[in-house]
Amino acid sequence: MAQAAAPPEPAGERRPTAPAGTRTSRFFRDLLSGSWLVSLLAIVVALVIGGVLIALADPRAQEAAGYVFARPSDFFGAAWDAVYSSYVAMFRGSIFDFRAETFTRAIRPLTETLVFSVPLILAGLGVAVGFRAGLFNIGGQGQIILGGIFGAFIGFTFDLPPVLHVTLAATGAALGGAIWAGIAGVLKARTGANEVIVTIMLNSIAVYLIAYLLTTQAFRLPGSPFPKSPDVPTDSGTFPLLLGPGFRLHAGFLLAIAATVFVWWLLERSTLGFELRAAGANPSAARTAGISVPRVTVLTMVIAGALSGLAGSAQVLGTEKALTAGVAASYGFDAITVALLGRSRPLGTFLSGLLFGALKAGGFLMQSTTATPIDIILVVQSIIVLLIAAPPLVRAIFRLPAPGARRRRAVTPAVKEAAA
Repeated sequence: MAQAAAPPEPAGERRPTAPAGTRTSRFFRDLLSGSWLVSLLAIVVALVIGGVLIALADPRAQEAAGYVFARPSDFFGAAWDAVYSSYVAMFRGSIFDFRAETFTRAIRPLTETLVFSVPLILAGLGVAVGFRAGLFNIGGQGQIILGGIFGAFIGFTFDLPPVLHVTLAATGAALGGAIWAGIAGVLKARTGANEVIVTIMLNSIAVYLIAYLLTTQAFRLPGSPFPKSPDVPTDSGTFPLLLGPGFRLHAGFLLAIAATVFVWWLLERSTLGFELRAAGANPSAARTAGISVPRVTVLTMVIAGALSGLAGSAQVLGTEKALTAGVAASYGFDAITVALLGRSRPLGTFLSGLLFGALKAGGFLMQSTTATPIDIILVVQSIIVLLIAAPPLVRAIFRLPAPGARRRRAVTPAVKEAAA
């Protein structure tokens, strides 16, 4: 019997579109399901484009470009020298300075990379936890600031034994970030407020809050012309140095490693982690299975904020040893890139934090020795974000098959035979 044709749709009416939650879940699923090869190729493409920009900014290459058709070797030689010297300087400033006179100075760049990577890893883990739950936690900047405020206040206010002092200060930093992110989580769970808008507004509030606090008697260093808090006592309230006074590497790096292991256990081995991933993959199915999505939302934001707050503690208790208005720098926004490049996986986020720490550390020597604008580093980071957010673009550049393409090709003949 012939199947009856479906009645035509009335003029002027449209079929209902997928709910916003479904579209968001699909976006996160596509974003997190990319392969490591795509991430690696995104870094390669970004470095190549960065090299092109370095060559275009080089004065010798610009001069040789005026007669490139007459003597092309001059132009390409100058461009290669500019790119090669810049990337070698970046390597020397971030991994190993083979021109240093002593071994201590030779390995110092690697320790600086680890120092810069600590807040990136901790804040990146906070963003990654939100991504796995289907939440855009754009508030890392404000959460780092609140963590710095809480940690610094406990650090320079109380006089406690060494281990207890730094432990309470770091715990207070985590609490400050958790409270700040928890505000967005509660508003999202109770009222359905968009977490992107709420966290961005909380970032602005945090910036003005720290600017105000540094003018008060409780936070400002007496007699200082700069908005700066009293120093945290180095003998009790700061993270101990791992390699002695000749290096800035502190125990916050060990805290970043511990946080990475904790997030892995949370996401892959705990009941809460399963609920978190289920809510991020399909909130409707999670509700049907008896999972309280509002509860998961609040807990996710609290955990994410605590991790970002620890990133603030790495600044005030490890690197700066005091609270300033620029305590968060750009770590809160760079953490989004770190989480994206790491596919929101703990190990991937950790490695991405090391990479971006190396870019930060190496960029300073690159600028000082080759006069290459340090903004090139920001361009490279931005291109990585662009390519990571658009995996089809990377696959199109390198002619890679789409995910599942081989499986579909293998199944198609069997399906056709069964149908016949």
